[in-house]
Amino acid sequence: MVMSSETSTCPVTGASSAPRCPVTGAVSERAAAFDPFGDAYQADPPASLRWSRDEEPVFYNPELGYWVVTRYEDVKAVFRDNLLFSPSIALEKITPVCDEATEVLASYDYAMNRTLVNEDEPEHMPRRRALMDPFTPKELARHEPMVRRLTREYVDRFVDSGHADLVDDMFWEVTLTVALHFLGVPEEDVDTLRRFSIAHTVNTWGRPSRDQQVAVAESVGKFWQFAGTVVDKLKADPSGDGWMPYSIRLQKDMPDVITDSYLHSMMMAGIVAAHETTANAAANAVKVLMENRQAWAELCADESLIPNAVEECLRHNGSVAAWRRLVTADTQIGGVAVPKGAKLLIVNSSANRDDRHFDDADAFDIRRDNAVDHLTFGYGSHQCMGKNLARMELRVFLEELTTRLPHLELVPDQRVTYLPNTSFRGPEHLLVQWDPAANPERRDPSILDKARPALHIGAPTKRTITRPVNVTAIEPLGGDILAVELSDGNGRPLPRWSPGAHVDLELGDLSRQYSLCGDPERRDVYRLAVLREPDGRGGSRYVHERLALGDTLRMRGPRNHFRLDPDAPHYVLVAGGIGITPIIAMADHLAAIGASYELRYCRRDASSTAFVDRVTRDHGAHLTVHTSTEGTRLDVSTLLDGAPNGTRVYACGPQRLLDALEASAADWPEETLHVEHFTTTRTELDPAVEHSFDLELADSGLTIPVAPDETVLSALRSRGIDVASDCEEGLCGSCEVTVLDGAVDHRDVVLTNAERASNTVMMTCCSRATGTRLTLGL
Repeated sequence: MVMSSETSTCPVTGASSAPRCPVTGAVSERAAAFDPFGDAYQADPPASLRWSRDEEPVFYNPELGYWVVTRYEDVKAVFRDNLLFSPSIALEKITPVCDEATEVLASYDYAMNRTLVNEDEPEHMPRRRALMDPFTPKELARHEPMVRRLTREYVDRFVDSGHADLVDDMFWEVTLTVALHFLGVPEEDVDTLRRFSIAHTVNTWGRPSRDQQVAVAESVGKFWQFAGTVVDKLKADPSGDGWMPYSIRLQKDMPDVITDSYLHSMMMAGIVAAHETTANAAANAVKVLMENRQAWAELCADESLIPNAVEECLRHNGSVAAWRRLVTADTQIGGVAVPKGAKLLIVNSSANRDDRHFDDADAFDIRRDNAVDHLTFGYGSHQCMGKNLARMELRVFLEELTTRLPHLELVPDQRVTYLPNTSFRGPEHLLVQWDPAANPERRDPSILDKARPALHIGAPTKRTITRPVNVTAIEPLGGDILAVELSDGNGRPLPRWSPGAHVDLELGDLSRQYSLCGDPERRDVYRLAVLREPDGRGGSRYVHERLALGDTLRMRGPRNHFRLDPDAPHYVLVAGGIGITPIIAMADHLAAIGASYELRYCRRDASSTAFVDRVTRDHGAHLTVHTSTEGTRLDVSTLLDGAPNGTRVYACGPQRLLDALEASAADWPEETLHVEHFTTTRTELDPAVEHSFDLELADSGLTIPVAPDETVLSALRSRGIDVASDCEEGLCGSCEVTVLDGAVDHRDVVLTNAERASNTVMMTCCSRATGTRLTLGL
């Protein structure tokens, strides 16, 4: 179907006086056939749009009248720019309403106005900033005891019955009660509010028939009146806890920002936002875990995996399928021209399954280390304010269910149905069953008194993403070095890794990093080597003195910030002592691909023989061994003599070797030297020495102060900004963020000198601002 913007009749819509045709090219058959109310989209939105992600990531659908955006980077870019892509149509009825339904709504004085979800700047951010405090992790922590008490009470009701509809019997009512508690609303009739909430969803995002529109309008009108009544009650006495009383009290100081109309609209929208999406997310999470039984079993065995499992559930099968935006100026999305006035359906659930951002994106992996990148909560200045309340509820639900009903299973052959709409998704019912005689609490009632530490409020740290590994081999290599082989504790293939990667092992109370030195093509075992260091930090002593064949350890990773540049003309690999472990994997890879390289192996004396036979056998033509006691110590000043331009140097070893290389690298071209560190000089922040500064978040529209004794990472988390982390010592690179403006005082050992000089990224766990302000791409 070919478009022409010069004709007076639009071939897409058929309108004879279209002021402007929405597209100027061909609409493909698949684009024209897309139906967000059809069976395929309703059953699995991201799967139904796999063709689009692969072939046509931005397309126009004539029937809907919307442009559809499906890839991760494009969806995130739309979320990021709320001026070019206005949220003003987010609550617009996607299906035009008949006159009779409009009259019904008018009879209730329905006047739903702007809320945080659908208002533009400059009105939006002043309101968001003013209303954010109750959503901070510190404030949300006060609600955890209530969430856990409610959850346990509802499980008590059905735990001995052997069957339940988790939607009707738990998720819908608990999330509604939590929502009302958070909002500070007196609890009313649950069934009535459920009908109101469903009607609001159908009214805004569904495709109801003419008769249904009238019935829905009745419920929406009553919901509107109910919301107004509650606001009036709270205004009479706003002294209580909750977001609405807080907002009403704030109104006295900010009457132009917190208006009566705004309070009424937010009261109605807040009940839906804080309740329905969380109930749906909980049902989706249990369903996908039941369908991936091994993952469920692992959560039952180790609840420390639950925080990241929640993120993976939200990514893989979230409750928010899509949002809508209005294009305010001619632009391009993913290289496709989109005109001013175009309406966008941005399918964030499709973005969450984009293989370009998530490896093997259709797979469900509770240890996925970037699951928290999902866009289910949106992104930027309109990201869901209640995301951390939802996370808390989902974590508590899973903690209680995995403890009390680990033998839970889906009722076979049930037909799972969804309320037909474009944007919000969750099973209308979820039937589960179990054998009450096998309930763990019947054998051990003490599990009901199990004490748990307070939940971490916010995105999970990468420290929670562990997997069990078994010690399958321990082999002395000489020179006080042990080789250790590890296999997956559940008998599955280990994650893929690349040369230079390392893993973190939990050794008793310690957590230590070790480079992988085996074959990256082998998925059955990982191989590493550990030098006994009597004066070290304890990890090597544990391995040499306590580790035994058959032991089970917890492992994180692998991760790699010591990657080989694939395009260098020549490589110089420098290993000092046990630093040979990452270097040997690099040498193996370079030999396999036929690259130009040389290997310099530095040792103290001839007794330091670990891997010498191996590297001599496999890399003899490229190898030079430097032995200090024999007078052949490496002269780093001549290391690049005769090397071609663009040579890259990769080094791992004792600090004195790395210091010497970094001193010489001052005269080398940028990006020449790359080093691997496993220790840091980071110390506690001293308020007498440090200074305060502000963070401007370009994508979120916030300004966050950082105190002299506070890290950037902790300041961001205190305001609910998601940043991944692991070591929090400047070693692992997990907490990297983009820097848009301002000078950084880099204190990590991850970035190269050139990366530091470019001032485009920083590690938030340790680095700070040299001045009074940093602008970050968050």
